[in-house]
Amino acid sequence: MKQKKKETDATYWHPAFYAGIQIELEEDADNLVFENEHQLGTKPMEIDVLIIKKETDRPVKKNIGRIFKKHNIIEYKSPDDSLNVDDFYKVYGYTCFYKADARYVNSIPADELTITFVAEKYPRKLIEHLKSVKKYRVEEKEKGIYYVYGDLIPIQILITKKLSAEENLWLKSLTNKLNETAAAEKLIENYMDHKESSLHRSMIETIMRANQKLFQEVNGMSDIFMEIVQEKFDRKLKEEVDKAVDKAVDKAVDKAVDKAVKEKLTERISLIRKKCARNKSLARIADDLETDTDEIRSLYEVISKNPEKTVEELYQIIYGKAQK
Repeated sequence: MKQKKKETDATYWHPAFYAGIQIELEEDADNLVFENEHQLGTKPMEIDVLIIKKETDRPVKKNIGRIFKKHNIIEYKSPDDSLNVDDFYKVYGYTCFYKADARYVNSIPADELTITFVAEKYPRKLIEHLKSVKKYRVEEKEKGIYYVYGDLIPIQILITKKLSAEENLWLKSLTNKLNETAAAEKLIENYMDHKESSLHRSMIETIMRANQKLFQEVNGMSDIFMEIVQEKFDRKLKEEVDKAVDKAVDKAVDKAVDKAVKEKLTERISLIRKKCARNKSLARIADDLETDTDEIRSLYEVISKNPEKTVEELYQIIYGKAQK
């Protein structure tokens, strides 16, 4: 029996895919809520991407989202992984669990769900299974977009390498198999128009890292690469500086608080010490200080038992007890 392949580079590709799906659907972003690795229940079951449409009746313009309803479950396979029969049943099961895990009974109607599978390779065995065993009909609506008919829940399969470069540039390019300098140049050109976008930056960094040899052949690539590397370095540097500043501020605040606490406590120790020297009772001292006996009892007991100690020595005794 063929052993299931483990996806060892999930953290490498999935964040870029999450950015890519948002880039693809940016025209409808104001109507969509994206959730990365949506956890199901309390056990470690996660949907790769969950997209919730805010206005159910408003259609999504982008080709990959025209199937969308209210709740849309996305399963993504990295370039070196394949989409198989068990993946289909796993995600279908997750979708059913997502429906059943809602707070109220049937608050997520089944007809408000969709499932999208995304893979680079055409899943021939899965398609055959869906046709012969499930009796579904699979139809290619347009380049790389396959609709699966026959289930209550609308299902589509996106094959990224077959997607249109004009319509789906970023998802199509999310691979380690780019082989045309023209494709790399088009990505760079598009990225330069969106330099301020963290989504585009996440995508280009992943794609460049996965296709280094090709990008080295692109004219002007070295400058772009160095710019992106510099941006990444600057962000990392800023994060470290911010952490250092926050740490320094916290330390300064703690120091100031400690100083204020010591001054206040030392002042109170000095007053109680003087009154103890005059043999005043706890109740009388509390009246003089306009406070309750419980508020100063611990101070009074230490001071009255150590009449020979200085204020600083008494502070160290009392502070030491407070720290324990």
